[in-house]
Amino acid sequence: MKARIIPFFLVTASILSCNQQYSVFEDPDPLDPDKLPHVQQAMVPPPALPEHDQVAKDGPVVVEVTLKVEEKKMKIDPNTTFWTLTFNGSVPAPIIVAHEGDYVQVTLVNPKTNRMMHNLDFHAATGYMGGGDLTEVAPGQEATIRFRVTKPGVFVYHCAPGGAMVPIHVTSGMNGVIMVLPRGGLRDEHGKQLHYDRAYYVVEQDYYVPKDDQGNYKEYDTPAEGFADMIQVMRTLTPTHIMLNGKAGALMHEQAMIADVGEKVLFITASCNIDARFHLIGGHADLVWNGGSFHDRPATNQETWGVPGGSAVAALYRFRQPGTYAFVDHDLIKAFVFNAVGQVKVGGPANEDLMKQVSPPHPIP
Repeated sequence: MKARIIPFFLVTASILSCNQQYSVFEDPDPLDPDKLPHVQQAMVPPPALPEHDQVAKDGPVVVEVTLKVEEKKMKIDPNTTFWTLTFNGSVPAPIIVAHEGDYVQVTLVNPKTNRMMHNLDFHAATGYMGGGDLTEVAPGQEATIRFRVTKPGVFVYHCAPGGAMVPIHVTSGMNGVIMVLPRGGLRDEHGKQLHYDRAYYVVEQDYYVPKDDQGNYKEYDTPAEGFADMIQVMRTLTPTHIMLNGKAGALMHEQAMIADVGEKVLFITASCNIDARFHLIGGHADLVWNGGSFHDRPATNQETWGVPGGSAVAALYRFRQPGTYAFVDHDLIKAFVFNAVGQVKVGGPANEDLMKQVSPPHPIP
């Protein structure tokens, strides 16, 4: 009896010890950001990520980022030209990458050529409406905030100027993601360090574009000119357009994501407003960090992973077969009627043990 009891208590003590290594209520010791190294992070258009280390090389740093507001017309599909409100000219906005315990210093620039006030609400930040109270910039102004990223995971950021302008700006493209990596890098389901070979950033974007009396999508001379009509469309809670990365075909054909057989690919997926259900046709998610938290053990072997509106979720898959995979919202109406679809083109040798065509299509005997 004793021989069985002792190992049980040893295992229990080990589990308790692991659980005690981290508490969500623990805050990091304050540092002086002026005495830390400052690193300028160059923003890149989605689905790419900026250059970054998966494992922090040293102690905390200050990651400096500039986001420039651009209000511009964008052809979101062959029949629709829409006034998008963007950070750095893209929908979604660029992804920012930092490590747990770093400081992120963001300068928001609103050129005088714009017409509207904008700000930034970071879901990864603490206090002051995620920075929204401190970053309200009119055309011709800029503001800088610095916040510490204390929770590892993937988080949405967006413009939040108040009232109905919040959903208008978000559904006009003003949303992005920040990824906060653990300082020691990602861990798999067994707690072992995990390295990804590629990473892509995919966001589901919903638009609410008014139509004229003939059923054609309307165009406006300025963004604000269409806001009253947009609100009427929003009241239906039914988007007119749902797309991956801002426009039809953004991740298709020549713009498809790429990988090779054997590579582990991290997908950072998000939706700032509506719920999404991501699925890789012909593949799976080997690991999913549900809720976006990298401090939690990832779920395994998921066929489809959900992303509640206003959040981001990371998933990883090691590709085992070559071919063109469809990356979709598995609300298939969204995917194939609304264009919430992309592609991953994978090169390398086939594995006939996993799948083989035994008999091609032929007449029934």
